[in-house]
Amino acid sequence: MTASPRQDGERAHLNPFEALSGDVPPRDQRDLMAHPFFSLSKSRRVAPIHYKAGDVELQVYAVAEHGMATIWDADVLIWAASQILAAQDRGLPTSRFFRFTPYQLLNGIGRTTGARSYFLIKGALTRLQSTVVRTTIRQGEHWRRQQFSWINEWEELATCSGRVEGMEFVLPEWLYQGIVDRRLVLVIDPDYFRLAGGIERWLYRIARKHAGRQAGGWRFELRHLHAKSGSLARYSDFAIDVRAIARRQPLPGYLLAIERRPGANELVHIRPVEKLCATSPDIRTSGAPDIRTSGANLSVHQAHGLQLSLWQDERNRSRKESKEESKSYYLDGRSGDNSSPSCLSRRRRGR
Repeated sequence: MTASPRQDGERAHLNPFEALSGDVPPRDQRDLMAHPFFSLSKSRRVAPIHYKAGDVELQVYAVAEHGMATIWDADVLIWAASQILAAQDRGLPTSRFFRFTPYQLLNGIGRTTGARSYFLIKGALTRLQSTVVRTTIRQGEHWRRQQFSWINEWEELATCSGRVEGMEFVLPEWLYQGIVDRRLVLVIDPDYFRLAGGIERWLYRIARKHAGRQAGGWRFELRHLHAKSGSLARYSDFAIDVRAIARRQPLPGYLLAIERRPGANELVHIRPVEKLCATSPDIRTSGAPDIRTSGANLSVHQAHGLQLSLWQDERNRSRKESKEESKSYYLDGRSGDNSSPSCLSRRRRGR
């Protein structure tokens, strides 16, 4: 694969980073795990996210044509972070300018590598490029606001028959610096990519970021989680989904429990699985006196909208079943913490 000479765009001033082959441990960026940067729905969302908590402010905007980047689209950024850190581990130079094959990307995030998956990943790149983020995170005491898209520009190299031979994209400086600073990155379980629901995926990232490997885990007020998620769902529907997840226990390496006490807000208790192995699997959650809560002094503005579908929609869960669930929840004992060169053409996006 050869690139035609270009003097425009960031790529003309950056050395390309060739994606690594083979298995690469997945790693996620802490800021992306902790804050509502992505839509949790597979349907197209155009309503913005406006979020404020303490010193953190962020806004996320989408264009109507493509919709906001989803938490499934964020797999591309997780893959990029994993590639950069794996290269550093091997003493190799890295760059914001990526060159890779669709197979490398899809295989790295646990997706099938058929023609439909290649087509869908281009939709993900388009949403990542068209979504605009404005935030004060990591901007210091002077409260500078930085604006960027998750991908500055991207391009595919295809044959005249339409077969994609390679791809390129450029990450924003804000994200790249947050990756190369290893204090801002966490290893995640590869089974994360198997999680089907948007709220499940978001809860895992919250669990990994906040509960980590602490024996006592972490507690959140359920209403705070709703605001922190940026979800368009009503609080009542969001709560039903979280309770259903606590019943099913799908998060790799973590267990969830819903805790209720008279006169207190409903809590979600997240614990790492390995810390519970010596405990009875039939533990009933209760109001322990050493509760660490993450309750919120925050404001959030949310509006309703639609979102373009990327992957096949999962079937809707039964709301009736969720509403009829008992008021006590249990922690289950789960394990898991070529065409000729003359036929090649470039199709540019985001230029």
